[in-house]
Amino acid sequence: MATQQKDAFTKGDDVVDEKEKKSKIDAKKMLIGAGARVLFYPTLLYNVLRNKIESDFRWWDEVDQFLFMGAVPFPKDVPRLKQLGVSGVIMLNEPFETLVPSSMYKDHGMEHLIIPTRDYLYAPSFDDINRAVDFIHSNASCGRGTYVHCKAGRGRSTTIALCYLLKYKQMTVSTAIDLIRAKRPRVLLTSMQTKTVEQYYVSYLPVSEHPPSDEVLVMKADVEGYNKISDDSSSNQEVIFPKAAAKKPSSLFSSLKNSFSCVSFRGQQPN
Repeated sequence: MATQQKDAFTKGDDVVDEKEKKSKIDAKKMLIGAGARVLFYPTLLYNVLRNKIESDFRWWDEVDQFLFMGAVPFPKDVPRLKQLGVSGVIMLNEPFETLVPSSMYKDHGMEHLIIPTRDYLYAPSFDDINRAVDFIHSNASCGRGTYVHCKAGRGRSTTIALCYLLKYKQMTVSTAIDLIRAKRPRVLLTSMQTKTVEQYYVSYLPVSEHPPSDEVLVMKADVEGYNKISDDSSSNQEVIFPKAAAKKPSSLFSSLKNSFSCVSFRGQQPN
């Protein structure tokens, strides 16, 4: 009985500690959110002035083919982005940081993906990162550009751009960071954003990390199916297939989906 009571008290303490921890995290997030609201327009003005004064302080940069990354766009920037070949915009800003409505992008034949992420410390979730990098890849597969932006084009947008390079360009974290810093030197990740990128890399190890091969070894039993049971030793015969022919169905369906989306998107372009 005494042991059960002790266990009950211990569990109760754990629940209280968990609630206190969550309460502190929520309070911290609210405080940072309030600070982000207060600092948004002063820091935006600071960035605009530097952009006017310093020639190398660009509002956006092309960090990879079909991928642009930078600061929050103004309405006057939308036609300019369109001229650069941008057909999709990923916004990582919260609602109070928004300067261009989705309707304006739509009027210019541009898709708008909104992934609100708090400024200064935070990174998007893995689900949101996947939505963003798949969006970029879908556009790039059709020869269309994507503009990824946060407020200043330093942290949140860099997180997405890096994860795209990891997943679809099979880069390492250090190589991807070096590439983006060479194109946009002022990028800066917080510790949480850095950790997110590193964890994402582990979940999508590049093909170069695996033994290189142009062929895939498949057993005859694999080709004939898994349900057939045979004692015949011939079922262990080896069959060599070119790697291209051994693509996963999901990859094939993804490629087909991108092809159809290109046709569909072109059919919706405004005159």
